[in-house]
Amino acid sequence: MILNRHFAYTDKGDDLYMNIKWNAKDYRNNFSFVPQYGKAVTELITAEKGSTVIDLGCGNGSLSHTLKDMGFNVIGIDESEEMIALAKENNRDIEFYTGNALDFHVDKKADVIFSNAVFHWIDKDKQDILTDNISKQLKKGGELVCEFGGYGCAEAVHSTLEKTFYEKGIVYPRTFYFPTIGEYTPLLEKHGLMTEYATLFDRPTPQQTENGLTDWINMFVKTPFEGMDENMRNDIINEANDMLYPILFQNGRWFIDYVRIRIRARKI
Repeated sequence: MILNRHFAYTDKGDDLYMNIKWNAKDYRNNFSFVPQYGKAVTELITAEKGSTVIDLGCGNGSLSHTLKDMGFNVIGIDESEEMIALAKENNRDIEFYTGNALDFHVDKKADVIFSNAVFHWIDKDKQDILTDNISKQLKKGGELVCEFGGYGCAEAVHSTLEKTFYEKGIVYPRTFYFPTIGEYTPLLEKHGLMTEYATLFDRPTPQQTENGLTDWINMFVKTPFEGMDENMRNDIINEANDMLYPILFQNGRWFIDYVRIRIRARKI
């Protein structure tokens, strides 16, 4: 299977389609819960063994490996060259390519496009392009199986950061896309993807590090702090820790108030 390998990516400006650049080492060491929770999403796939599955936003390839073990022919695609390098290093028998969700192309349409914890990183005004491209790369009857942040995801963290920014005279940009089921499934249907299963659910997620909230913010909330003085950044994060401690610190661990949306849709 040949993919279009010309994948443009810019760090800033109107062409930005994902609002993060990954620290692959820290992601692997401290945020392994992301692919671990994604294993449950793979169970929504109904395609037969031997089917071609694209792992879109495959990261370090952990779930690509799971899909391979399930008997699928797997192709991993991710924007991050650093993540793809790790994926190739850890999974010699799987094809991986650097590319983005908006314009990747395969010469033979896939049976399944699988994606975990990716779509909420793509700007709201790019979601139409995303779903259109996914539909184009699926064969008729093929499946989109995905999970990503849903309405209210990490709202305690984001609203607290928004408040601390405001108190310092700064606007906190809401760069994530967290839709409801009712908002997202019509977008899929618009591009010929009929929803068969959809759920929106709370999933408070324990962090693996002692400074869990700070480390989570440093890993996942990058854009709002771009160009900010380091002292102000530290002040904001420390204030957020103080405000959220009674809410999100439980039994000696930090939890992030995740909400997930999980979908299986079929191309008609």
